[in-house]
Amino acid sequence: KNGGTLDYVCCWYVKGAKYISGTNTICAFVSTNSITQGEQACVLWPHLFQKLKISIHFAHRTFTWKSEARGKAHVHVVIIGFGCVEPHKKVLVDYDENEDHPTTTFPRNISPYLVAGKNSTVSKNRTPINRGKPIVFGNMPNDGGFLLLTEDEKSTLIKIEPDVAKWIRPLMGSEEMINNLRRYCLWLIDLAPDQLRNMPTVLARVEKVKTKRLSSPRATTRGLASTPSLFGEIRQPQRDYLAIPEVSSERRKFIPIGWLGSDVIATNKIYTMEDASLYDFGVLTSSLHNSWMRTVCGRLKSDYQYSAGIVYNNYPWPENPTDKQKANVEAKAQAVLDARAKYPDSSLADLYDPLTMPPDLVKSHEQLDRAVEQCYRSKPFESDRERVEYLFQLYEQLTAPLTAQADKPKRTRKKKTDDTE
Repeated sequence: KNGGTLDYVCCWYVKGAKYISGTNTICAFVSTNSITQGEQACVLWPHLFQKLKISIHFAHRTFTWKSEARGKAHVHVVIIGFGCVEPHKKVLVDYDENEDHPTTTFPRNISPYLVAGKNSTVSKNRTPINRGKPIVFGNMPNDGGFLLLTEDEKSTLIKIEPDVAKWIRPLMGSEEMINNLRRYCLWLIDLAPDQLRNMPTVLARVEKVKTKRLSSPRATTRGLASTPSLFGEIRQPQRDYLAIPEVSSERRKFIPIGWLGSDVIATNKIYTMEDASLYDFGVLTSSLHNSWMRTVCGRLKSDYQYSAGIVYNNYPWPENPTDKQKANVEAKAQAVLDARAKYPDSSLADLYDPLTMPPDLVKSHEQLDRAVEQCYRSKPFESDRERVEYLFQLYEQLTAPLTAQADKPKRTRKKKTDDTE
């Protein structure tokens, strides 16, 4: 089921598991780390564990496979060994802190995410499992590009039709937000018909939107042709909001998130959280949340692809932080924002590049990490692997009642028979 989401390499795991079935043979593959992330992990590993009865014997967590070929392509891979018979000892090799000097541990069990834990996977959730405020996609234009404007197109349009200026808004997706790129859109909600007709250049763009939507093979898109002056899907916050880029470079330790004004139109490449607090920002920008994200998220090429259903809604927030602990997180979160503000000409891409990240911003994040960790436990975490293992324990505790309820047999009412039939 849902096999269409799987990479081709997953077929070899299934093939290998079938080949060694009923024997003491161990099978191992070097493969891209995508099989332990995102939706693929949710589809592949339950099948291997439950249908083919294998367990992971040893694993090397993500490391860089350095090609000797021309071009020096670097691929992030894992090594996973598995079998049908439980081994005397399981081995987990971790490269998180130093690829040249990995650490080795001997967990009781190795989970599909290659951390110590149960053979369970994170499945999509429609709502946060605990204490998180909801996040939603931004607005989807579905316009063929005719409602979107570059800086030059904006300037030219205003010269031709000055009245359009008040109907143009800044537009932000992942790329624009992270790289500080300027992009705009026609935001024509509440524009009166006579005003639109008095702007023939804008009207021509709207007509092209209608034509584009009518040509779509999807009935839903064709239906949107009846409102060609508007974005296809509108979910714009009415107040300033926290913005989480959907796609972010794998080179960054943190997904660069931050606040945008309600006048900035978020595209569907950004997740938005309305009424977000400094505490929300602090937890989401911490190493704990980012370690969780890197473990369970899907990938676009090799970049992180954030999601509400897999990453955010399954994240275990601190259960019972005290007011003092929350205030400490808020203070340290503000310090991160203050450190960013010292470099107004630097984009988030500049600020969070591992080579150019300012030392004071690095220090602010370290202090924020400690404040967030204290909301979970007093002892500091020593590695990303340790953070993720701890979070998975919380996840399993939070979802255990839900799983038990789902597995509980349903009572069926006995069907009455009709004696006259």
